[in-house]
Amino acid sequence: MLRPMLVALAAILLAANAQAATKPRFTDDPYPSTYRPIASQPVLLRHATVLTGTGARLDDADVLLADGKVAALGQGLQAPAGAQVVDATGKWVTPGIIDVHSHLGVYPSPGVSAHSDGNEATAPVTPNVWAEHSIWPQDPGFLTALAGGITTLQVLPGSANLIGGRGVTLRNVPATTYQAMKFPGAPWGLKMACGENPKRVYGKKGGPSTRMANVAGYRAAFIDAAEYLRKHGGDEAPTKKKHWWQSDDEQADSDADSGGKRDLKLDTLAGAINGDILVHIHCYRADEMATMLDLAKEFGFHVAAFHHAVEAYKVADRLAAADTCAAMWADWWGFKMEAFDGIQENVALVDRVPGSCAIVHSDSEEGIQRLNQEAAKVIAHAQLAGIVITPEHAIQWITRNPARALGVLDRTGTLEPGKLGDVVVWSGTPFSVYAQAEQVYIDGARVYDRHDPRYQPSSDFLLGQPAAMTGGVR
Repeated sequence: MLRPMLVALAAILLAANAQAATKPRFTDDPYPSTYRPIASQPVLLRHATVLTGTGARLDDADVLLADGKVAALGQGLQAPAGAQVVDATGKWVTPGIIDVHSHLGVYPSPGVSAHSDGNEATAPVTPNVWAEHSIWPQDPGFLTALAGGITTLQVLPGSANLIGGRGVTLRNVPATTYQAMKFPGAPWGLKMACGENPKRVYGKKGGPSTRMANVAGYRAAFIDAAEYLRKHGGDEAPTKKKHWWQSDDEQADSDADSGGKRDLKLDTLAGAINGDILVHIHCYRADEMATMLDLAKEFGFHVAAFHHAVEAYKVADRLAAADTCAAMWADWWGFKMEAFDGIQENVALVDRVPGSCAIVHSDSEEGIQRLNQEAAKVIAHAQLAGIVITPEHAIQWITRNPARALGVLDRTGTLEPGKLGDVVVWSGTPFSVYAQAEQVYIDGARVYDRHDPRYQPSSDFLLGQPAAMTGGVR
């Protein structure tokens, strides 16, 4: 009796596997990560003030890194055999800093037109392009960011387009290919943009030239994506028509997709609807954030984060209810009309709402080098407004919360046993203009040391400049 049951079960499993093998996968990766952690010995950081990123502060505490992970936190930890012991007395230890919004590698230094690879400004809707295919790993900005404690960052397309393409999450390690920096298993981000930027870029190119045309453009793209998803399957594709406007036949839709071939634009949008690609939206005004949340509800996707979000304080309760993060500057405002209602208390007011997810981001090759100081500005302005924010809470804006928005919080963003050994040792409290990142560890390996030239990597591009200027003579 048992044998026929096993045979039947095997047949069911084979059929299921065959079906899975033929089902389209919108997030299959033909350019997979080749990242490999650097081999390292165990490290014991002793007698530090530790901000765990979970909201806790540990005084006179130890952090043990082993096998690329955080092994233990506490007092009086014993160093395993072969461990490097670091006296961190008077130092502060935090998780590695994470920037959710960067253009390093796609707008690298030197900032010349030959390096301008962040905006595919040939059409307002370009979800088919991937930022990773523009990344120049030799950008010196990666290493200056490393000296500021940045261990993980999301590199996004620019904000010229309604839908600008896929972003990628990187480990901030020296490499010769972007794939060797690519965070294994991290989901892609879909970059979208509200407001003035698409209007400015396309207003003289045939549109969109108004905010109403912006929204019409998003809707048209996601209508096509919903139809594509229905035709091509997917983990959550509806088996029947979800909307009255979906067709019953294979006629071409508004983007001329007949259903008979793969479409790189619609792959990305279908992946966003399925929740496999995280949606990140450049959006300043509160009313536009509300509209984009309605758009997400209309087409069944989730907004992981609004970026820049200078008016997030006006809709903080709605963002929390939608489980949507707000990634904000500390104090940028007024540089264009949609930024005029920016206030220096923005991050703090968003952060006060229960269930909120406040993030301090850079959007700058310079700001990324001192993201800790940007967070310190928020603490100072909050205090002037009568809001007291502790260091153990504020550190979450540049560690835990961006990890959450990037879909990697299960692996990094906090110092907890079993998570990646991404750690920064600071000369003092990180929320001081005088603080410096003295040591940076990624996967438990020391990759930067301010006091040891052996751990101060330099871009191949910079290494080649003296030889280029002297005709090869050193």
